[in-house]
Amino acid sequence: MLEMINNWRLEKKLVVAFTVIGLLMAGVAGAGIYVMSELGAIATRHVERGVAGTETLGRLMSHLREHRIIVISQLTPTNDGDRQKYVDRYAANKEAIKKAVADYEPLAGEFLPELKAIDADIAKLEDVNEQVFKLTLSQGMAVALPYSKSEGKDASSTVLKQAEALIALQQKRSTAANDAGQAFASKAFWAVLILSAMGLLALAAIWKLIVKTVSSPLTDVSKATSVLAAGGTAEVPHRNRADELGEVAKAVELFRVAAVERAEADRVAAEAQRIVTSTLRDGLSSLSQGDLTAQIKADYPADYAELKTNFNEALSSLRGLIGSVSESAIAIRTGSGEIAQASEDLARRTEANAASLEETSAAVTQMDGRLKATADAANRTVVRADGAISTVEGGRTIADEAVQAMARVADGAKGIDSVIEGLDKIAFQTRVLAMNAAVEAGRAGEAGRGFAVVADLVSALAMRSEEEAARARDQLTATQTDIVSAVEMVQKVDGALANISGDVAEVHSLLGQMAADNQAQSTAISQISVAIGTMDQSTQQNAAMVEQTSAAARNLTSEVATLAEQAAKFDVGAAAAPRSFRPAAPQPRTKSAGYTSPVKPLPVSISAQAEDDWASF
Repeated sequence: MLEMINNWRLEKKLVVAFTVIGLLMAGVAGAGIYVMSELGAIATRHVERGVAGTETLGRLMSHLREHRIIVISQLTPTNDGDRQKYVDRYAANKEAIKKAVADYEPLAGEFLPELKAIDADIAKLEDVNEQVFKLTLSQGMAVALPYSKSEGKDASSTVLKQAEALIALQQKRSTAANDAGQAFASKAFWAVLILSAMGLLALAAIWKLIVKTVSSPLTDVSKATSVLAAGGTAEVPHRNRADELGEVAKAVELFRVAAVERAEADRVAAEAQRIVTSTLRDGLSSLSQGDLTAQIKADYPADYAELKTNFNEALSSLRGLIGSVSESAIAIRTGSGEIAQASEDLARRTEANAASLEETSAAVTQMDGRLKATADAANRTVVRADGAISTVEGGRTIADEAVQAMARVADGAKGIDSVIEGLDKIAFQTRVLAMNAAVEAGRAGEAGRGFAVVADLVSALAMRSEEEAARARDQLTATQTDIVSAVEMVQKVDGALANISGDVAEVHSLLGQMAADNQAQSTAISQISVAIGTMDQSTQQNAAMVEQTSAAARNLTSEVATLAEQAAKFDVGAAAAPRSFRPAAPQPRTKSAGYTSPVKPLPVSISAQAEDDWASF
């Protein structure tokens, strides 16, 4: 193999050598460009289809839950203005759901069938919700509420479960994309490293081959020529080679044979040989030390002009290749540095989003606690209202008993009136009898005088009895009038107690509804808090994965910098020297501004979360 290479022309040797070097450098540059392109594409897909997709689906879940809250809340409006507010909120939330679905459609990819299924179920949910609104308006809460708890709850639960399943698929896809990016970055790193090592080994092998096939034979021929030029005798080596060195060796041998006849020609040839060999030796010596700018500037004889041209062109080609390698390494290092910087910026933004989500979760938890406290207070008020209703009912019972007792007193008064009337009649008859007795005593004369006195006394007593009976009748009449007034007053009190009982019952119903609504809102906010916590955890995981990508990009930058330093050992001159490059130092991680929650923290006993299931709502 080496014998065949020795027989190649010097031009062919240099062309083959630099062609191999060019192919290796082109492979390294192509691999670097491909790696940069793929890493950029992976990062773009991760941001667009990972973070953006998760955020859009989370927004869709929030609007779906808000839909359910609006439908339940509109069942108990106090007036037409409140009902219209719920209708307007429902229409706005409906448009927000459509926008979330439309925003996620370009990001869905292979999840487009699942998104279409969710969209179809959302349409069914809209039909059910509109039916609830119609029932509320036409037949009231008594009909709309059971329909909402059955059909509305089932439709809402179906959509929410499908949305949660799609979020899980989205997170799996984001994780898979990140894993694929990390695997590709690792493979690309080793591929570039292997190609770089192969390039350096190829350069060393080519250099050694050039030294062995060109530089060393030239040195041997130069030594033989020097001996012959000094008038000595020497065996000219490499005469059997078919390249330029073989021709030179053969020419030297001819010079040695014809030394006497061609002394002058030998002198001229020796001088030319000296110039050629010395300049070539200097050039190759500089080349062996890595100086690719050491071109041959001396004037060569016409026979060696081609050798000078070939040497200088080969040196220029090698200089261009080394410069291209340096430029490619700089480009790769710059790109990887930018990727690392972008990944760090993305990590900081992701951490800031995670902090905001955490604060939002705390605020929602406090809202949940306040709603639960309000619900508890409403429940206690309902209990007090029950006690008030019982008290009013007891008062009505006592009033009924008082009316009955007064009726009995009135009946007794009527009996007393009849007794008084009987006494009055007896007194009248007694007075008549006394008058008759007085008449009879007058007739009796002196003998009836005493009887007449008694008759007068009896008559006076009868008159007094009539007067007392009249007074008793007047007093009884006044008493009966007072009893009738008292009965009317007690009946009025009973009517007032009945009105109070009805009002307290209505207050009891309203408070019960308020307690139920507050409990439902508390349950919904608890689920929202859980969802926000899940989003916070996913955002933290995304931040960790972005930091890993940034670390991989920095490692790639370090390895490419090593390749550039190896290529920089070759001196390619000021015109072709690669521009200086300093790896971009990663910016320090600045602590994001803290988020101040507008909600005042609740006591621990109130802010404890209840692990309620959203399906129960």
